[in-house]
Amino acid sequence: MSTPSKSHFATQKRSKFKTDPISNEKPKKPQRTSHKRPSNSRVSNFRTVKPASIISAENRIILLFNKPFDTLSQFTDGEGRKTLADYIDVKDVYAAGRLDRDSEGLMVLTNDGILQAKITQPKSKSPKTYWAQVEGSPTESDLEKLRQGVELKDGMTLPATIEIMEEPTIWERNPPVRFRAAIPTTWLAITIIEGRNRQVRRMTAHIGFPTLRLVRYSIGDWSLNDLQPGEYKQIKL
Repeated sequence: MSTPSKSHFATQKRSKFKTDPISNEKPKKPQRTSHKRPSNSRVSNFRTVKPASIISAENRIILLFNKPFDTLSQFTDGEGRKTLADYIDVKDVYAAGRLDRDSEGLMVLTNDGILQAKITQPKSKSPKTYWAQVEGSPTESDLEKLRQGVELKDGMTLPATIEIMEEPTIWERNPPVRFRAAIPTTWLAITIIEGRNRQVRRMTAHIGFPTLRLVRYSIGDWSLNDLQPGEYKQIKL
């Protein structure tokens, strides 16, 4: 029996990289896995605390801040809009969660990463109470839908605690809320344990009563009390 020559093996080896004689196509190169950030991903530019940061009790800083209307809940902005830096001169503190630019009220800032995570992570179930002025007069039947949970674009909301309340004695908003003279407004106290983007506004709109003004009154055991817009105070645990 004849032994294949060395040139035969060399020809076979080279043939792996040539056009397939049957399909007449060149073999495709393996695809590289891309690790680039998706173009539509949101990159936050407000300060964040590393979750692993551990702060001793004597070095822990906690600020309660009443964020004014038309203020970003971050320290920097490239477009000249108002930010936390216009009101807070304490260094090395970070926002524990966000509050929309067109919303007002309580924010917590801290240098404690563990505390920040506890406030912001949904698993912690830290209750947040909002005072919402809505257009129209919702009935108990309308509010019961929010108490049970409603289907939004990003899924079902968890049950909310919601009650009709008297108009609170708080500061005038600047600029004032625009009302439609022929339509009454109602104030609602809404407590949720989630923190989805513009969640309260989407919830009230879902049942047909758009929010005109939104004030976050409390986070967990902390509340605004007599804190005025733009003011902050330091507290201890």
